Amino acid sequence: MEKTLKRIKALADGNRMRTIMALSAHDELCVCQITELLQVSTPTVSRHMSVLQNAGLVENRKDARWVHYRLASGFPEALLNWVQTSVKGSEIIANDRKTLETIVANPVDELCKARKQRKESELLTIMNEITE
Repeated sequence: MEKTLKRIKALADGNRMRTIMALSAHDELCVCQITELLQVSTPTVSRHMSVLQNAGLVENRKDARWVHYRLASGFPEALLNWVQTSVKGSEIIANDRKTLETIVANPVDELCKARKQRKESELLTIMNEITE
């Protein structure tokens, strides 16, 4: 029963459900790709992935600087079917599919570099607003 409760709690978050759907459509995704999809910070994605991993729903592998996630080999087929059925027709999931195609079309290192540049630009804008 404890395992079931962990899984249900792990899926009780919109961003984690979106991540499961993204991973079900792609063999694996890098943290920076998930970050780009969800439009949240890297630490937030890491926290979500930790919850999913502790529930036995995802697995990871490290490749140099990047951590890639995939659905766990033991991910229950019935649970995946339930998730997919539950979000069927969701506009958010439909938009995620389109966005994800663009995201995965770019090399991971370029994606990470572009995200870093955007963050630096946003920080400069904030600093300028404060000093004005």
